[in-house]
Amino acid sequence: MKPLYIFLLLLLFTVFSCVRKNSEILNEVDSSYYDRAYTFLEKGSTDSAFLVFSQVKDLYIEANDSLNTANCLINMAVIQKDNGDYFGAQETALQAVGYMNTKDDKYSAYLSTNYNNLGVASAALNQFQPALSFYEFALKFSNDSANTFIYQNNIAMCYQNLKDYRKAIQMYQNLLNKNISSPKRYALILSNLARTKWLENKQYNAEEELLEALSIREREKDLVGLNASYAHLSDYYEDKNLALALQYANKMYEVSKKIKRADNEVSAMARLIELTPSGAAKNYFKKYQHLSDSIQQARSEAKNQFALIRYEVEKNKADNLRLEKENAEKQNRLIRQRVITGASIFLLVLVAGGGTLWYKRRKQRLELEAQNRVKETQLHLSKKIHDVVANGIYRVMSEIEHGDEVDRDGVLDKLENMYLQSRDISHDVEQQTITETPYNEQLASLLKSFAADHRRVLIAGNDAEQWNDISKRIKDEVKYVLQELMVNMKKHSQAEQVVVRFEKSEQKLNIFYKDNGVGIPEEKSNGKGLANTVSRIESLGGKITFVNEPGKGLNITTIIPL
Repeated sequence: MKPLYIFLLLLLFTVFSCVRKNSEILNEVDSSYYDRAYTFLEKGSTDSAFLVFSQVKDLYIEANDSLNTANCLINMAVIQKDNGDYFGAQETALQAVGYMNTKDDKYSAYLSTNYNNLGVASAALNQFQPALSFYEFALKFSNDSANTFIYQNNIAMCYQNLKDYRKAIQMYQNLLNKNISSPKRYALILSNLARTKWLENKQYNAEEELLEALSIREREKDLVGLNASYAHLSDYYEDKNLALALQYANKMYEVSKKIKRADNEVSAMARLIELTPSGAAKNYFKKYQHLSDSIQQARSEAKNQFALIRYEVEKNKADNLRLEKENAEKQNRLIRQRVITGASIFLLVLVAGGGTLWYKRRKQRLELEAQNRVKETQLHLSKKIHDVVANGIYRVMSEIEHGDEVDRDGVLDKLENMYLQSRDISHDVEQQTITETPYNEQLASLLKSFAADHRRVLIAGNDAEQWNDISKRIKDEVKYVLQELMVNMKKHSQAEQVVVRFEKSEQKLNIFYKDNGVGIPEEKSNGKGLANTVSRIESLGGKITFVNEPGKGLNITTIIPL
């Protein structure tokens, strides 16, 4: 069944790779669309900006990014408001509110901007009571002093339009006291305050305050502010000095053309028509009618255009969803067909070639087993020659070198024992136990033989009971491994202290070796002796771990399952 598993894994990998690639592309398009939207906005291509904001908004909705979704909707609503689509702006701005959390501070700036935009759109539709509520919400979430001033002024203007002059005057008075240091703000509030007092009481003398505000705006070259001052003064002088009222209306008209605000221009012409004698007003009336019609047409076109853009976006989204569904269904059918086809081919190959495959594998297995037996025999003989002859001779040399007295007979016995073992190796027979010495004493004798005046060898856990119920094969391999480690230590480590500890727990034999030498030199780490050591432990199903710290010593942990 292995080929089928591979086939299915490859198929799943392909599917997940496609999903990941699509996700990466989505993120890239997301960033690109967002930048494009602001580029269009900066260039004044509001219809293109609106379209791109609408498209990127859908991407943010899919990504569950409520903050950026709201930001796109707010920008769309501002574009609609600026183009005179006030009802559309209200609808879009209210939709944005649904994506914002009023209890999360990161939404505050967005909430503030959005509610102010709702207030402006509502005021443009003469819906002053809702506008007042929206401005108050904007003020609640404002954390910027400049915006706070604008919202407070808008609230006061709403009270003025609602003819609640007392509240409007109170707010303007508070604002005036707070903004003495800012000439433009001071002039704005002063002019609005004087006009509100005059609207409340037509006998109020607002001339000095209105002229003071005008003077500040002239000095500051505030064209937008001058337009408002000229409008206020024209209104004020209408019943007092018609010539002055007409003069300020003319100035209002000239400034409105400079600031290129069609609404202000229409308002100025309406005032000129009202104040100019009937014969001379005819020319103004034609301009007024033409500009008014143009504004109305532009707003109608904007309203229809934005509605059409939203319709096309929604239509494209629906079409895309339908295509995605159809493609998904086709992809699922294709996957099912491929799986069924692959499984059928696999089963056919399995049934048709099963017998041949089984025969070939059996033949290969038998040949491999024969080769492995030959290699194991070679390796076994190589290990025995290394352990019995080389390490045995080295051990005898060590005893002669460091022993106080040389036991001539003992040395001869050991050499004879090695001779007999070497002869047995040539005949490939199992080594016979020459002595009946207990195994723990054999290990102690082996390890202590490497002690010297400058080197201590400490042994722990080498009790006779420790080796009960442990097979002869494990014991023999352990002895050869320890002999190899001690020979390696004597040759290379320069150790002054060696500790060997034995421990048996949970059906495992644990052997811990530690010395304070220089560690295993890099050029010796791949030597034949250490390789044989690793091979011996692994042949028992065990594991040997070397922790080499150059200059600090060597730690070796051996774990053998019993």
